[in-house]
Amino acid sequence: MCGIVGYIGSRQAQDVLISGLARLEYRGYDSAGVAVADGGQVVVKKKAGKLANLSGELEQQPLPGTLGIGHTRWATHGLPNDTNAHPHTTEDGRLVIIHNGIIENYLSLKAGLIERGHTFQSETDSEVLAHLIEEAYAGDLEAAVRAALAQVRGAYGIVVTHVDHREIVAARTVSPLVMGVGEGEMFLASDVPALLPYTRDMVFLHDGDMVVLHDDGYRITDLQGNPQERPIDRIDWDAEAAEKGGYDSYMLKEIYEQPAALTNTLMGRLHDDTGEVNLDISLDPTAFKRISVIACGTAYYAGLVGEYLIEQLARIPVEVDVASEYRYRNPLVSEHTLAIVVSQSGETIDTLEALREAKKGGAKTLGIINAKGSSMTRELDDTLYIHAGPEIGVASTKAYTSMVGAFVLLALWLGRARGTLTDAQAQELLRATRELPRLVEEALNPARVAEIKRVAEKYAQARDYLFLGRGVNAPTAFEGALKLKEISYIHAEAYAAGEMKHGPIALIDANLPVVVVATESHLLEKTISNVQEVRARSGKVIALLSDGDTENAAHADDVLYVPRAHEMVSPVVNAVALQLLAYFTATYLGKDVDKPRNLAKSVTVE
Repeated sequence: MCGIVGYIGSRQAQDVLISGLARLEYRGYDSAGVAVADGGQVVVKKKAGKLANLSGELEQQPLPGTLGIGHTRWATHGLPNDTNAHPHTTEDGRLVIIHNGIIENYLSLKAGLIERGHTFQSETDSEVLAHLIEEAYAGDLEAAVRAALAQVRGAYGIVVTHVDHREIVAARTVSPLVMGVGEGEMFLASDVPALLPYTRDMVFLHDGDMVVLHDDGYRITDLQGNPQERPIDRIDWDAEAAEKGGYDSYMLKEIYEQPAALTNTLMGRLHDDTGEVNLDISLDPTAFKRISVIACGTAYYAGLVGEYLIEQLARIPVEVDVASEYRYRNPLVSEHTLAIVVSQSGETIDTLEALREAKKGGAKTLGIINAKGSSMTRELDDTLYIHAGPEIGVASTKAYTSMVGAFVLLALWLGRARGTLTDAQAQELLRATRELPRLVEEALNPARVAEIKRVAEKYAQARDYLFLGRGVNAPTAFEGALKLKEISYIHAEAYAAGEMKHGPIALIDANLPVVVVATESHLLEKTISNVQEVRARSGKVIALLSDGDTENAAHADDVLYVPRAHEMVSPVVNAVALQLLAYFTATYLGKDVDKPRNLAKSVTVE
């Protein structure tokens, strides 16, 4: 989320910044801004909305200068408006910063800064960084940035400049930054495409790196000031490949972005020491007697996981509705109902109309949404943002796993507030939840991916697929079947595994691949019994098993191992393998995975 560009050299900085931001707008389009240094001052221009709003204004009133920084925003903290747009400055305008990421402890830092006399202009977490650096500044900008970052927790790609210095200081933790090396000029960006028109020589900064850029070179240290060496890589990608980060498709890129997306979903919300979850939601979690989850497609399957989690952890009755049906069945709603709508875009028309129907009945409303400032967020009582960042591929990947992650948080929050989770239970689940980004990273290990690719190609000519799962992973089977249908056009059905014998078993023969989610759970023995029923009818079993489960591997024709995870959070980890299975099947068949036929990213017509 968010795009960053920086330049120092002999060109007009404004031109480089706008060109670079145009290539990064896919990372965020809530607002855009630039800061250009010239003649002892730094001038800032920023506008809400798409980059065109800013670039049109700069065409009329250009900013001269050969040092500058620019930003295109995907809103997290604060509405997408002019004031919350980056760059942010200190009160005197002499120090300017841009930031990608989330500062977890910004509220406590902000309170302290206000007590010490600082005045804030925006609602963002990012502005805290500007004031912390100003407070630490005593003539050495690099030292001030280092001192400020020592106080923050969270994720950041931060870029800083000051009127008294012909230099740019930048640092990263979690959020990406890449440096471009030119002749007598230096570049900085959050992704390679922004820099390709100017240089092919790139330095990819590592977590904990800080870099100081001058016209004639750069210096990299760690956050303690120790020198670091990073190689210069020659990039030979064309523009389209660069925008995809070197991946073959946006979908594959977004599959690999899931550890970072989950980090953003969870960040700042988990407190392991107390077992508490902070969602910044004003709704009273004890006021509801029932919950309705309303969504479409992938979001609907995330809602099914949410139903299981909330009922298990918070002991509240939950029903999940397809949004297009909800508004027409005269639903039973009261002031004791919480209606949760789930949408990546926040614009899905069926879900939006269902939200309005729930409100008419008196329900309180909560959204699990990715896009800030979307239509749904303007009509909801409260919103739990997933912070997954822009998703370009039509078949949702990182938004789905982030939605499930948000439901884990919500179920924990409700369970703690309603007294259905003990301290020990909550702390166990919080630890398991915090592990999710690492586990998903592990699920994307090259050896695992290679095995999924082998299995996908083995069964790519199948005309039909069956997906089975139980308990909290029954929706994982539904989501796996949907992904395969969406991008490979292979007919796929999914069932709760116990339902197979009530009809779908008639489909099974030697030509039918059956994907069974059989990872560690309290229902594993029953799931394996369902596998035996498939095997007895010559079905080809592709089993998703937890690492180390060699005993149950004997029941499958092919095994896809995934990292062991707590049962309640396992749908996030398990979904990754099924995304890759669908992806490699579709690419083997020559399908366009980013633009599957007949589908659109956001369905805004009924």
